[in-house]
Amino acid sequence: MIRVLVADDQAVVRTGFANLLATQDGIEVVGEAENGLEAVRMARETHPDVVLMDVRMPVMDGIEAARRLLDPEDGTTGGQAAAPVHRPKVLMLTTFDLDEYIYEALSVGASGFLLKDTTFPGLLNAVHVVARGEALLAPSVTKRLIAEFAHLRSPRRPTPSLENLTARETEVLTLIARGLTNAEISDRLRISDHTVKTHINRLFAKLDLRDRAQAVILAYELGLVSPRNGGPAR
Repeated sequence: MIRVLVADDQAVVRTGFANLLATQDGIEVVGEAENGLEAVRMARETHPDVVLMDVRMPVMDGIEAARRLLDPEDGTTGGQAAAPVHRPKVLMLTTFDLDEYIYEALSVGASGFLLKDTTFPGLLNAVHVVARGEALLAPSVTKRLIAEFAHLRSPRRPTPSLENLTARETEVLTLIARGLTNAEISDRLRISDHTVKTHINRLFAKLDLRDRAQAVILAYELGLVSPRNGGPAR
């Protein structure tokens, strides 16, 4: 059962998404929030697996709400101490296909973003993807957004060095940033899927990465890929 919290200040959007998801076997909608502060509070009370989080909301926007939910050092809600927190996956919702704030969300650990005009199958797929712990990086708009804004912003944290990575791990990181799946990386490098997963697990551990979204951002910040060559490898 995938537990989902929907946060959006537009009641029509919020209720519409919640009602659609509630019709699906294997999905439970645990709450609806109309602003970021309420989303943080409800997430810490209901422990959802996935939070659908609007970017622009009153009281507290979705970026700050995502940071509070995903930052391991943040244990407050509106200034009050919170119990040990459950870290949900955060899927950002936006009406903009090139919104610079989404880059900030991915930087703090969001698993991807979804346009509000997505189809229901697209919404359902996105929830399942992020619930599995994967990043929603398949849509070309996501890669375009990261390419557009990653090189414009200095990292919030010290950028890790690639010195601890092997040549193969660096190669795998580059291919992830170019949008290849594990199967495509396996085929490209002529190694097994298991070996690809091993390389990914090791480079994530060495670079302190949560998921593929952060891997893509870091690859841009380190110059492994650029907006000119960062699209899907051919």
